[in-house]
Amino acid sequence: MFRLTEYMHQLVTPTPVRTRRGSGPVKPVVIWNLTRRCNLKCRHCYTVSADVDFPGELSHQQAMDTLDDLDRFGIPALILSGGEPLDRKDLFDLAARARPMVRMLALSTNGTKIHGENADRVAEAGFDYVGISIDGIGATNDWFRGVDGAFSDALRGVRECKKRGIKVGLRFTLTDGNHGHLPDLLQLCDDEGVDKFYLSHLVYAGRGDKNRGEDAAHKRSRRAMDLLIERSWAGAADGFPLDIVTGNNDADAVHFLNWVERNFDAAEHANVRDHLEAWGGNSSGLGVANIDTQGNVHPDTYWSDYTIGNVKNTPFSELWTGPDPMLAKLRTRPRPLKGRCGACAHQAVCGGNTRIRALQLTGDPWAEDPACYLSDAEIGVTESDRLTVTPFRGKRHDPVHRFH
Repeated sequence: MFRLTEYMHQLVTPTPVRTRRGSGPVKPVVIWNLTRRCNLKCRHCYTVSADVDFPGELSHQQAMDTLDDLDRFGIPALILSGGEPLDRKDLFDLAARARPMVRMLALSTNGTKIHGENADRVAEAGFDYVGISIDGIGATNDWFRGVDGAFSDALRGVRECKKRGIKVGLRFTLTDGNHGHLPDLLQLCDDEGVDKFYLSHLVYAGRGDKNRGEDAAHKRSRRAMDLLIERSWAGAADGFPLDIVTGNNDADAVHFLNWVERNFDAAEHANVRDHLEAWGGNSSGLGVANIDTQGNVHPDTYWSDYTIGNVKNTPFSELWTGPDPMLAKLRTRPRPLKGRCGACAHQAVCGGNTRIRALQLTGDPWAEDPACYLSDAEIGVTESDRLTVTPFRGKRHDPVHRFH
């Protein structure tokens, strides 16, 4: 996740670069898909959820045991997701157990069920943040989410959270079919007092893989980032409260750094670059982890084809600190990247971007990320640096066996 507002504030109030303290493995933010059940039918759903019960999901006791292990391991943050997490009957029991064990507890939801008693219980659970997914205004959102009325129900959820003093954000996946709604969604944030806006670039996983043809063209990604940079600078300079972050395309950080270089002096540019390099870009398998509904552990929420192990059999803490070869490579800096990504001068900033897109398109997780919208000149790549990558047309193979 690229925290645009946070780094924009470095141009207003510079601070020293924070260095990591302590030794041993990084304790990751854990994104936990509690259930695959969901009342919506989103076209870009990475879990291919549906409004039915799925067999094999973690029992209440298995989930509580996993929370005990995460507590002992000392993870800093936990995001409870789905499907629709409010469709899991013991959600609030799990949240009550998780609340004292992490600095940040978040709920990732479609928002349509946050009203009445549910809204009260969300407030009582003490979530630090509730992220509500919206993919456009009105009928556009409803088309993307597959259910009429989804927009009005989600907006009701936003308002119910704000009434109860809950920090709430909108989560928006940018595609070819909804990019024009970005200005209106930013205005909606202002009108409703939304605290955070999260723009997610499409990842080729689940129904997002099936619908990869809807991925926004590179020029649309650039326009979206230009708009967010403009808005974020206005907020940092004038005190607007909206926190803007982006995800699933770490080229955003390089695009921002290039903007800083064009508009500020060398010292300010160097300070921002130092902060971005300390962050390091893509954190799959290092600073972020995923537990899916079946208890399988993955490097992030989109790597469903690669399983490190299962918490039903082995504690998460052991899996995350074990000798898994893919985790070892993901944690290597620089990563063993190929093509434009391998030749890029900004690897220390973006970390090689989103590896699962390269895997889905080419069958090789170390190939160049096809969603990088920066030109060769912007990333310091010459024609002689480029390595032609042939799109992978056959059946995808399990990276467990292919890419150690």
